[in-house]
Amino acid sequence: MPASLPAFRTAARLRPVDVVQPGSRVGPAPFVAAERDLAAGRPAPADVVLRSGRTTFRATWDGAVVALEVGDATGGVSRHVSRRHGHGVSPTTLALALTGPYLAAFVREAGTWVARAVVDLTLLPGAPDVHDEDWLAGLSAEGERTGTFGQLGFRDVRTVTHADGTAHLDGDRVLLTATSAGPGGFRTGHTSVWALDPLRLEVEHRADLFFRRPERPGTFGDHATHLVRDGDRWLVATSTWGDFDKRTNPRVTTTLATETADVDLLHGHHVLDTVPLDLPVEGLDSVGRWDPHLVRADGGWLATYVSARRFFSFHPVLAQGRDLDRLRLRAAATDRTATEGPTLTRLGEEWAVLASDGRDNPRGRRAAYPVYDLDLRQRGTLDADYPTNIPWPTLVPRPGGPAVVGFDGTPAGGPLLDYGTHGDLVVQLPVVP
Repeated sequence: MPASLPAFRTAARLRPVDVVQPGSRVGPAPFVAAERDLAAGRPAPADVVLRSGRTTFRATWDGAVVALEVGDATGGVSRHVSRRHGHGVSPTTLALALTGPYLAAFVREAGTWVARAVVDLTLLPGAPDVHDEDWLAGLSAEGERTGTFGQLGFRDVRTVTHADGTAHLDGDRVLLTATSAGPGGFRTGHTSVWALDPLRLEVEHRADLFFRRPERPGTFGDHATHLVRDGDRWLVATSTWGDFDKRTNPRVTTTLATETADVDLLHGHHVLDTVPLDLPVEGLDSVGRWDPHLVRADGGWLATYVSARRFFSFHPVLAQGRDLDRLRLRAAATDRTATEGPTLTRLGEEWAVLASDGRDNPRGRRAAYPVYDLDLRQRGTLDADYPTNIPWPTLVPRPGGPAVVGFDGTPAGGPLLDYGTHGDLVVQLPVVP
């Protein structure tokens, strides 16, 4: 089946890193940042601040050490310093970022953002629920530049599509959704929209999407999203990673937001209401579902996604039905244990599912891109570079033939931060014979 596709090799790695998203504003979501320049000759100390009600978050630079101060509603203040990583090295900018329940102080050193102090607010007595919309309504930022938190890297990259699976373009630009990586794993990422110039191989930020849940109040940075233009409406299928914690909340499912086409989800800052997207997992002993991808075909819908037996052992699934609320299970690739990013793709006259085999799969099924039919029987393998992590294989249109867009596991933000700050946006072009 993949014989119609050429081999692909890496042509570019793209990585805009921003603490404050340029041109953004402080919006009703717990993804906010502020920056202050530390110009030559400006005396220490310096600080940047986020406030809501009686809660104050402050990042400070005293000329030697970066610290975080958390003032809670009772009037108490706690100070947080990293003994190993807290000393700045000739910083030129100080920044403070709230990404979900995670607070991080950054400094820019030699042009690179480095985290020097971090706090998980869920571990602090008296800390606010940062997802609470009343608390968010009062949130303000103090600095020379303030706005929505940007990104340390990219993952979970998908093409924005029409319901028939074709790319939804902006002129010659290919529109993508991605998970904008934050400084602290799943809970600190959020969904963003980007425009890729397929000839110049440049990306431009367009929008940020946040979500309300049907089962609990608040605004969340859910991600691993597919944005679909279905006639006169938008469909936004996403995965509820925004409050996932393997210890305290080991649960991920999928939701669906619907907006009319006059709501411009391709620009700006949006908080979307969702309903459950009930992707079937009967007989699969499933504890979680994520990575939804939707296509309208053959008079109904095809949906592919991931099901997990446990965290983290997971494999692709495919369902179909006349409506998205009446899908039935069609197939599951249960021979995989670390395969995700399933994507419905038209190859010639037939539909196929592309996916990504991580290195934790059984031997013979590692570090490759399987090509499945709609019964999830493997029909071949996409010939393309396989970077680190589990890069999803997304085909995007380009003059002269498609390109493959994915990501890798390259971290950012310095050694204080744990897993989740990845990665580069990796663009692969066809090999010319």
